[in-house]
Amino acid sequence: MDIASGTTTIANGRLIDGTGAAPVANAAVHVLDGHITYAGSEAGAPQVPPGTQHIDAEGGTILPGLVEAHYHPTYFNVAALEDLDIKYPVEYVSLLAAANARLALECGYTAARSGGSLFNVDVWLKKAIEAGVTPGPRLASSGREICGVGGLMDWNPDFRKIGMEGLVLLINGADEGRAAVRDLVKDGVEWVKTYPTGDAAAPDTNDHHTLCMTFDEMHAVVQTAHNHHLKVTGHCRATEGIKNALRAGYDTIEHGTFMDDEALELLLQRDVPVIPALQFEYASVVHGPDIGMPQAVIDGHQETLDGGTESARRILNAGGRLGMGGDYGFAWNPHGDYAKELSFFVEHVGFSPVEVIKCATRTGAEIMGRADEFGTVAVGKLADLLVVDADLQNEISALEDRSRFIAVLQGGFIRAGRLATVSVTDASRVR
Repeated sequence: MDIASGTTTIANGRLIDGTGAAPVANAAVHVLDGHITYAGSEAGAPQVPPGTQHIDAEGGTILPGLVEAHYHPTYFNVAALEDLDIKYPVEYVSLLAAANARLALECGYTAARSGGSLFNVDVWLKKAIEAGVTPGPRLASSGREICGVGGLMDWNPDFRKIGMEGLVLLINGADEGRAAVRDLVKDGVEWVKTYPTGDAAAPDTNDHHTLCMTFDEMHAVVQTAHNHHLKVTGHCRATEGIKNALRAGYDTIEHGTFMDDEALELLLQRDVPVIPALQFEYASVVHGPDIGMPQAVIDGHQETLDGGTESARRILNAGGRLGMGGDYGFAWNPHGDYAKELSFFVEHVGFSPVEVIKCATRTGAEIMGRADEFGTVAVGKLADLLVVDADLQNEISALEDRSRFIAVLQGGFIRAGRLATVSVTDASRVR
């Protein structure tokens, strides 16, 4: 990905640097050739050379670019599970994924980790973004996902004769788990996404207390993935599924919904980040009746919302790490609403805005394995920055409103916001 040349300063705002430290009032950030050279009080800032580009924060907030830690670029207006794999052909999915990547960047997300992608589109989307073919967040790819036969992601009956190959690799036993990972190695992914447990979306077959993979399968996946320098994550709601994942050596946990004391102890011992994705559950409960969602499914989402909220609160209070993001692209939880996750954690879970921003920036970069490059506003880091005309300590919801963005910088380039010269298509309007 290209890096800007020249000097830029951002001033006249407060700085939330992503480390969890208290905001710095009257702050300035200096950028040289796409990297941060100063971040701190404006009074202590060094002189800048003539010709420097100046960005006025308008009394708002300067913060790191956000990281969407559970990103599905190939999900579009999904109303039922079947929509995930048979709604569109791969050609249209690729175009829509590119539009969603542009949208994510315009929403202030300068980086994202895929949580699974149809047809391995995210592998090629990452290449296109890095080559400058299409704008989007710095991406970590995951490709197709792995699930046990008959598990949550295996819903097409055999009589349809269409399989699930575009979305998920189905396995029976440890050897098939190893083979699935080897297929993903050839595909060029960085993360292996698995489904150790079910979900409220399938209350009659694979609900959120059901296991969809055995420990032996999960351990075989981790051994094989780590041998090839890939990381492993998993959709883990059921308590035993969470503990199986932690014992198997998973690198992150998606959701971590029903976490007991033993699971929390295991989590903290290994310092494994969790991405709760609670806004999806909240949106399911609130909007489910409007789209005809069965009451049993809504009730399940309410249970996972309550359990996930309590688990997330316990994790952070115990010193664990949380990433922000999850499952956008459903009819009731569309792309473009990413920052609602941050608002939910402030308004409903009780986190402070500074804590939530740390989760959405530094921890997100740590999850991607790139914390030395971005995620905090610090000298030497890439100038992936967001400038918002709001005091986020008192108005975290401003991150949901793109009209409030003065500038979204990526590698020093102004990619979006009011100062950008090129508008970006809103993928949420594409159906």
